[in-house]
Amino acid sequence: MKWQSAIHQYQLYLQLERGLSKHTLDNYTNDIEKLILFLKKNESTVSPIAIDEAFIQEFIYTIAKEISPRTQARICSGLRSFFDYLIFEGYRDTNPTEFIESPKIGQKLPDTLSQSDIDALIFAIDLRHPQGERNKAMIETLYSCGLRVSELVGLRISDLFFDEGFIRVIGKGNKQRFVPIHLSTQQILHDYCKQSRTVISPKKEYKDTLFLNRRGNRLTRQMIFTILKELAKKIDLQKKISPHTLRHSFATHLLKNGADLRAIQQMLGHESITTTEIYVHLDKNYLQDVVESFHPRR
Repeated sequence: MKWQSAIHQYQLYLQLERGLSKHTLDNYTNDIEKLILFLKKNESTVSPIAIDEAFIQEFIYTIAKEISPRTQARICSGLRSFFDYLIFEGYRDTNPTEFIESPKIGQKLPDTLSQSDIDALIFAIDLRHPQGERNKAMIETLYSCGLRVSELVGLRISDLFFDEGFIRVIGKGNKQRFVPIHLSTQQILHDYCKQSRTVISPKKEYKDTLFLNRRGNRLTRQMIFTILKELAKKIDLQKKISPHTLRHSFATHLLKNGADLRAIQQMLGHESITTTEIYVHLDKNYLQDVVESFHPRR
């Protein structure tokens, strides 16, 4: 089996069996491509079936000099997944990354904004601009529903269930969840759909897409990043932010206001409660309040 053939089969597996997005597929593929490039530089013709731990270890040691421990850990994880797939398909009996330790990395707490910062971002949107009302609806939905940027650009008009108070979100792995939507956000989206969006002629394949650019195409993830970056610059926000910052802020503000971790987990679409627990570390008062409220010796 050749490397490119193995990668192609692996991509199909990730796409069809696990329902991963193109962005995630590209990340997995890039990690394997780095290994292939290393083998070419060392004039090695070893196949994905025959490669052993020594080759992988030497590769990891080489790239460790050029990348951060976090990136190194991600590459190790990506390669481990690739070789697990080859074992699953019966091409290999062992995983050459099994005994290779990933670097220890500390828990990285997400950046967050205050509620006043988020209000300032939304207030800075020029509603006189043709896309102003759309941008306000996007930023408000990102924050108020705690969406990932890929979930936001994938929203459809048919995903809005305002009578029930929910929106339908397609998350990682093509998993579907229903997220509560506040009445104020519903009104903003309703106004956008009835006014700004009606003046855009959507392309045939995007007739049901909620957020469109002026040419009638679905917005890209990069466009959302750019809009946020310009707004942050406009209000002189001294923080590097991204769409994910709004998602982190949503979860943190819910927790500070007394929301249950399990409820936050469901709204964010986290598969494991462990992922959601990171927000506890952002507010140490939360743990103290829990102890004072529920401790058996209170």
